[in-house]
Amino acid sequence: MGLVLLPLPLLVTLAPMAFAGGGTRRWFGRGESQRADAQSAKDAAAAAFYELDTAQRDLRISIEAITAVDSSPQARRAAADYEGFGRRIDEVSQRYITAVDSHDLDRDDLDGGAAARARADLTRAKEELDRVKSELERFAQSLGPLLQSAETQLARLAPAVEQARQALLAASGALDAVRAQGLRADELAARLAALGPELTKLNQGAGQHGVPETIRRADDVLRKAEGVRAEAEQLPARAAEIGKRLVSLRTRAQAITTRAEKVDPTLSELRRRYSAACWQDLQHVPEQAVQSVRQAEAKLREAQQARDEQRWADATSLLATVRALLDGTDDAVSAAGDRLQRLDAVSFDRQQEIDRTRFAIRDAQRLAMTGRSTPDPRHARPLDDAVARLDRAVAGLEGRHPDWWHFLTETEAVRQAASRVVQEIRETRGTAGSAG
Repeated sequence: MGLVLLPLPLLVTLAPMAFAGGGTRRWFGRGESQRADAQSAKDAAAAAFYELDTAQRDLRISIEAITAVDSSPQARRAAADYEGFGRRIDEVSQRYITAVDSHDLDRDDLDGGAAARARADLTRAKEELDRVKSELERFAQSLGPLLQSAETQLARLAPAVEQARQALLAASGALDAVRAQGLRADELAARLAALGPELTKLNQGAGQHGVPETIRRADDVLRKAEGVRAEAEQLPARAAEIGKRLVSLRTRAQAITTRAEKVDPTLSELRRRYSAACWQDLQHVPEQAVQSVRQAEAKLREAQQARDEQRWADATSLLATVRALLDGTDDAVSAAGDRLQRLDAVSFDRQQEIDRTRFAIRDAQRLAMTGRSTPDPRHARPLDDAVARLDRAVAGLEGRHPDWWHFLTETEAVRQAASRVVQEIRETRGTAGSAG
């Protein structure tokens, strides 16, 4: 092949380009590598900045949840620590931004030294961002118990408010149902109306009143509304029960009046056959019975009026008073007949009462000696006193007009003393057995 000669001006023009091009390619390779390393450092720092920003936003949500429901010193300290982290994050973020702004990696004339300085500054900024992020994550982990408690309360908030609202609706429906049966339920209606302002505060939300206070208010409204609903549902049965008790107590008052009329003949028999000590505490029973029955009948009339006016609480309270009056009167009226019966029995056969009392003493003595060669003085002394007391009671029956009632009260007291000793022994041994 022949040699092709180029025109001289073109050869002269290409020669410097070829020479310079060879040298430029070698320098361009080193510069681009340093520029790429700096760009990688910049990208890594940007990723670290983004991760720290994300971690801070997540932690801010946690702190807001904690402070919304918790005002304890621990929660306040956590919020203060978070503010401290915020200042540190601002500082390292500003240094990162300064590093980015200080180095334009897209400059055509970026030399190797500038690229190296950019890489160093950006790497240092990334390391600071990573270090603060690690500390922030450790702090977030330490908030676990506080955050769990806060999340539990926040999870309760909406259901608690909704349950309170539903309870109010149910109470209102129950009131409407009893009113349809002709029962006014004024007191229940007033209690339900008093919950209106509380419902308004619930509707205003936790943002205005706080999560703990809103949950407490919702629970309180729920409890009170359920109480109104339950009482409203029970009201028809309560009204019917009050009516039945009115009839029953009237009948009982009449029966006690009839029985009280028989007390005078019984007292006459007691006076004729026994000493004054046996009956003098009963001599006012007839007039006391009449007075108590009159009081009971007056209270029954008041209870009937309260029932007619649907004042259920007043009616219930009055009926309780009537029952207490009739119980006491019934016991007093029965006492005369019981007294005569017991006195007749013991005067006919005193030995049965004596034997019954001696048996109680011996039973306590046997228990006191169980497992011992000598009894404990704490038990022996009261039992010895009981024996002596029984002997005195028996001796007191000697004479023309024995006080049989004193004898009966003494033997009863002796049996009670023996029973107390038995109880004390069992408690003492039970305690010792437990200790062993």
